[in-house]
Amino acid sequence: MPIPPDLRQNIFYTVYFSITHNFPALFYALGIFTAVVLSIIKPSRKSVFLLLGFILLLLGFEYEKHILEGLREQTINSLITIQEHNKVRRIINILTLKALPLGLPLLGWIFVLSSSFLYIKPHMSKKEG
Repeated sequence: MPIPPDLRQNIFYTVYFSITHNFPALFYALGIFTAVVLSIIKPSRKSVFLLLGFILLLLGFEYEKHILEGLREQTINSLITIQEHNKVRRIINILTLKALPLGLPLLGWIFVLSSSFLYIKPHMSKKEG
């Protein structure tokens, strides 16, 4: 059964936009897969740091894209029921809108960079000596 040209083009665009829209998530998933393989081949602190880093980066990406607003609303609705509590609302907003979206990727990159440093460090000490 031949595929009509318009359907072929639509399939191409669907795949293309799905990949470009989710590229960071795909990249982080590839990093997680790589870290898991490294951990299986030769378990070490650096491979665990790499795994944790990419997990936090993927969690941060998904948090900003899909979790943030729902979690914020759910938390506000469960804590503020009858009487308005502006201080609680402000704390929830700071945590969900500022701290987590900044903290998760920051901590993830710290783990990834720490892992990279631990991988590079033995090679640096050989060059010095």
